Amino acid sequence: MAPSITARADYISRGANVSSLRNHTQRPRDPSKESIPHLREALNSLDSRMASLMSQREELESHLEQAVRSQSPIQRLPCEILASVFVRGVFGADDEDPLMVSTLMLVCRYWADVAVNTPTLWSNIAVSTHDSLEKARRKLRRSKSCPLDITINFSPREEHSGGVTEHIIHAMDLVRPALWRTKSFRLSVPNRPQAHAALLRCREDAPLLEILSVRVFHSMQDDHYSSPALPLFNGHTPRLRSCSFTSFNFAWDIKLVSRLRVLKLGGYWNGLSPSVPTLLRILSECPELEEFALRNLSDADPDACHDDQGRTFTKTVYLPRLVKASFYYAGIMRTRTILNQLTFPALQTLELCYLDDLTPLLDRLKQQSLTSFPLRHLRIESSFFNELKFVSLLGRLPSLMSLELVDCEDASSHFLKGLTTPSSSSALVCPKLESLNLDGCTNLDWDSLRTFVEYRLPGQSFAYSRQSNGRRLITNGPVSVSSASAYAQLHQDPASANKLIGLPGPKRLRSIDVTRCHQISKEMVQWLRMYVTEVKCDPAKGIWGEAVLP
Repeated sequence: MAPSITARADYISRGANVSSLRNHTQRPRDPSKESIPHLREALNSLDSRMASLMSQREELESHLEQAVRSQSPIQRLPCEILASVFVRGVFGADDEDPLMVSTLMLVCRYWADVAVNTPTLWSNIAVSTHDSLEKARRKLRRSKSCPLDITINFSPREEHSGGVTEHIIHAMDLVRPALWRTKSFRLSVPNRPQAHAALLRCREDAPLLEILSVRVFHSMQDDHYSSPALPLFNGHTPRLRSCSFTSFNFAWDIKLVSRLRVLKLGGYWNGLSPSVPTLLRILSECPELEEFALRNLSDADPDACHDDQGRTFTKTVYLPRLVKASFYYAGIMRTRTILNQLTFPALQTLELCYLDDLTPLLDRLKQQSLTSFPLRHLRIESSFFNELKFVSLLGRLPSLMSLELVDCEDASSHFLKGLTTPSSSSALVCPKLESLNLDGCTNLDWDSLRTFVEYRLPGQSFAYSRQSNGRRLITNGPVSVSSASAYAQLHQDPASANKLIGLPGPKRLRSIDVTRCHQISKEMVQWLRMYVTEVKCDPAKGIWGEAVLP
């Protein structure tokens, strides 16, 4: 009985569901809810919500990027360390990059604040035609009280452009209150009146000044401004160590140029050129001098190369720290007298240019080599000398690494043979020589140059076999040679080879300059490039003047 009742109830229920479904499908649609404007509104609403979500996403991504960036080590550096990094990056190179500071300030606001509040970054004050007074004033304000490097530079090309003297005076008035904290001061002006007007404003003490440079471009000018504007910096420069004067008459004030380490003088002509006693007196007041240079000076009279009593100088000036000396068109009488009175046991670089006959100087240098003369770089330009004495001097220079002979007509093939043939004491000539400059030396022949290069090839010189513990030995077996000429030389002169047994070999030549040596052909240069790392020469010209030699 129960199952039949249940089955009937299920039948009634299914009928009711079918009836309701039929009624629902037959219900008429509402056209107002499915109209086109309604659908468009729904789409616009959906687009608006999607745009809002995208905006929220971008904001969250920005916050995430800032959170990640804040965890970067560079962002967690204290401002003091970051400022030190900036200073090292800007002033680490030899030449300051003026765009580096502005580039750092464009990275972010934090870096810009650190750069602005780092006084050392603004310590280089420059005033010229390319550096305005406003820029210098801004740097002075940001540098606060740190030491300054001041440069005022106006070349002669701007002299007639108008207002140069006015600009120089305005620049000096701007930097004058900061002279007390100036570490280096460089002034370059076209003429002496402008230098006089500028240096008249250098009356304050300069307790931090270490480098002073005054350059007047028109050195042949005679005027009433030759009298110096002394005393410079009130005569108080206790830290001054480097002076460079070009055509500036400072009345040879000994107090100004004493206790120096670098002294450079140039551009003094006729009555303004310093006498030999004056220079020796200055050098005697600089026992720690490391660099000395004379350039473009009128030669001294022979009568002026004596003391006040007419006697030759007998007091020797001892310069134990002198490392570099340069004499460029300084007068042979002046140079000879000065070198005769100097003792320079630590000299490493010597330049002798435009000095006529250098033979007396070679004798003085050889005398110095009898005690101590560790010369490494020697340059001779447009001067004459006795070739035999020059080769004899080179035999006394075992530390020489660079030799430059420019426009030297006396440098012939005998000179190169002297570098190849050992001295009488069986010692190699200039065994450490690595760089040779023969610019304009047209009296050298190719055979001597080739023999010299072959002679310095490692393990292949005509007098050597292979190296053994840094020394070259000749064995009883066949000797290794590098070319037919070397092989012939070995058999022509076996005695010279026997003298070299057990001697340390010379270094290989790394650089050679045969510019303006027209006797050296294109094929010869190509041969040199096989055995020498760096070869400089004039490129061969074609019919239309084009370069045909790479």
